[in-house]
Amino acid sequence: MLSRVFSSSTYGIDAFIVEVETNVEKNIPSFIIVGLPDNAVKESRERVSAAIKNSGFAFDAKKITVNLAPADIKKEGSGFDLPLAVGLLAANEIISNELLEDSVILGELSLDGKLRPIRGGLPIAVEAKKKKFKRVILPIESAPEASIVEGIDVFGFEYFDEVVKYLNGEVEKEKIFTDTASLFSQVNKYHLDFSDVKGQENVKRALEVAAAGSHNILMIGPPGSGKTMLAKRFPTILPPMTFEEALETTKIHSVAGILQKDKALVTERPFRSPHHTVSDAALVGGGSFPRPGEVSYAHHGVLFLDELPEFKKNVLEVLRQPLEDARVTVSRSKLSLEFPANFMLAAAMNPCPCGYYTDPHKKCTCTPPQIQKYMARISGPLLDRIDIHIEVPAVKYKELAGQNNGETSDNIRERVIKARDIQLKRFLNLKHIFNNGDMGSKEVRQYCILDSAGSELLKMAMTKLGLSARAYDRILKVSRTIADLEASENILPQHISEAIQYRSLDRELWKH
Repeated sequence: MLSRVFSSSTYGIDAFIVEVETNVEKNIPSFIIVGLPDNAVKESRERVSAAIKNSGFAFDAKKITVNLAPADIKKEGSGFDLPLAVGLLAANEIISNELLEDSVILGELSLDGKLRPIRGGLPIAVEAKKKKFKRVILPIESAPEASIVEGIDVFGFEYFDEVVKYLNGEVEKEKIFTDTASLFSQVNKYHLDFSDVKGQENVKRALEVAAAGSHNILMIGPPGSGKTMLAKRFPTILPPMTFEEALETTKIHSVAGILQKDKALVTERPFRSPHHTVSDAALVGGGSFPRPGEVSYAHHGVLFLDELPEFKKNVLEVLRQPLEDARVTVSRSKLSLEFPANFMLAAAMNPCPCGYYTDPHKKCTCTPPQIQKYMARISGPLLDRIDIHIEVPAVKYKELAGQNNGETSDNIRERVIKARDIQLKRFLNLKHIFNNGDMGSKEVRQYCILDSAGSELLKMAMTKLGLSARAYDRILKVSRTIADLEASENILPQHISEAIQYRSLDRELWKH
């Protein structure tokens, strides 16, 4: 007998439908799986056989051939256990074929027949709806994320025998429902807040400007000055995620298997902080069967790189494409995949190897060549993509001991949202540009026009402070954002003046 069951697998962050064809015939007993299965799929033979037997089902030993179509795409993961078991029972006429034609089935089986969660439930439900299937059947733990997709019924099960009874019409099952409105009512409920940070008002202001214009930011300061503390609170002042952003971010987290069990949808902007020992493949994605990396996990959120010069140079260099294109292309001999990577980069570093080069109270023990070598670990092309450099001084005792709390994240976020709205209207007719940080040279010339006083101030700064040529466009873009925060149509000299302060690494202080 021949049976056909539909399942699915992920390819990048998207899914494709897999047809599981099972043929059972009287011959020397064997169990063969073809159609480019990986080791996890091949091993499913033992799991499926034990799960069927321990769930109380039995059939005569026969020759079993399973084909996973399309046969030219590699199938990976343990999610094919359930469709294999269903197909086997359907081929032995233990399961009715009535519901199989319009169902997508997937799930991992334990030896006792319990269903274990799988990766990629959300993109699989999206693809199933696209291909006009009526329902998705999967483990109960993976069902909430899949149920976010409207227009398709999602059923979650705990044990294999429950699936068999449902497919045979012996039991009724309620479909899983997730209220996305209630999920979004919980957005911006962060447990961290900018009011926790004592002092550092100038750095908070720089982070507000970065958030308002989607500018990448680099914080330079001695150890213990609060760089990491500030960076962790950076997502709290960013605008709330839209449903489309949340859906795309959730797809990435689902495929990677890092979606939290109690969260069907990622509604808060991600904050990723990889250690400086991270490899280039772990940072941007890769592997023999490519998976997303940290830059994709931070999609629509913040990627924080602490101790920036400690990262390997080749690791930092691979950041250039995602920072420029907001996506990562991973190419292999047989396939090429694209992962979205539209994130904001927040980085932190010491000013020198000992950390106290700019500290007025502690003496720096580094020589000029040591400082130069330390700073040279960050390449010019990478610095080109960072609009704001801000010095983070050590916090004075008076500020630490003071009772005054700083401004809350909610208040700062309100100003950021207003500035972003101005930019959305400005770039309404432009593709791929949504905020000031996305502007290229052409847009800078069009939207960052200075009056004579502003031009003179910028010219003087370039000359007297020894600012590099790369700083020119960056200062104009940041000035435009500062003007937007004040709802000013024109860029005024005070906006230029503030933006000049955010180019610390271009000053003569750092050039030895």
